[in-house]
Amino acid sequence: MATDLKNQDTNLKISYQSKEVYVCPVCEEEFRREELLSGGGRLNAGELTDELHRLYVPSARYGSIYPLVYQATVCHNCWFSSLASDFNKLPKDKIDKVAADENKRREEAELIYPGIDFRKPRTLESGIVSQYLVMRCYDYYKKDSSPTIKQAVTALRTGWLLEELDKKEQGRHYDWLAVLLKKKAGFFYLEALKREQKGTETLSGMSNLGPDTDKNYGYEGMIYIAGLLQYKYGDTNNPDLRRATLGEVKRNLAKIFGLGRSSKNKPGALLEKSRVLYDTITKELNEFD
Repeated sequence: MATDLKNQDTNLKISYQSKEVYVCPVCEEEFRREELLSGGGRLNAGELTDELHRLYVPSARYGSIYPLVYQATVCHNCWFSSLASDFNKLPKDKIDKVAADENKRREEAELIYPGIDFRKPRTLESGIVSQYLVMRCYDYYKKDSSPTIKQAVTALRTGWLLEELDKKEQGRHYDWLAVLLKKKAGFFYLEALKREQKGTETLSGMSNLGPDTDKNYGYEGMIYIAGLLQYKYGDTNNPDLRRATLGEVKRNLAKIFGLGRSSKNKPGALLEKSRVLYDTITKELNEFD
């Protein structure tokens, strides 16, 4: 369970095994998903970060719980992974490639955190690896499944969970790895926007654009996150490129709360954070002049 050891000892349940049996399309392993229990004071919502990530306050009874740990569906045997809705939609012509890739994805996962066993209850560590595996396995999905935005979201979620692990295990460079995953997320977000605008890959294959699990900020949230990641983690070594990138981000942000469009139905948190980012970027662009 993704909670503190002292709470494991008291046998306080925070998760359960789903009734539905999943069959891996790659190795035909049968397994059940671990699901997070709700209610009972398990989750105490805290602040919303600038990356639209919902933090949770640990409770005295259950300790720290990370809902993102339970989002990925991972085959216990071969480690093929996806979001639950796509697990049985792997293209048949990709099954052999995914099977051949097993050792490599395991090796990469071991570099993040060794000794993970998905047959055991989820932990923060296995949650991180599960999100990374999902990001990786969407390389094998076709464009009608909207794989690029799913890779963007799962890369960002991996980064968030790595930040939590860094708080527990300081000095092991998980903060550096978190930034690396967020940079990867920034690339995927921009790529997903470009493909959607060109009509080469739809976003409709992902019903909830998140980026976290507590609220769907939709397409405009996606624009905001894409811009924020470029601002925070984009290239700063090339001033001309930086100025051009921030100029484009600023124009995109204006679409969220400006250009004569009503903001009445848009989430207040998104509008507020978009305006803050818009003003921050404007200030930096003025410094170029």
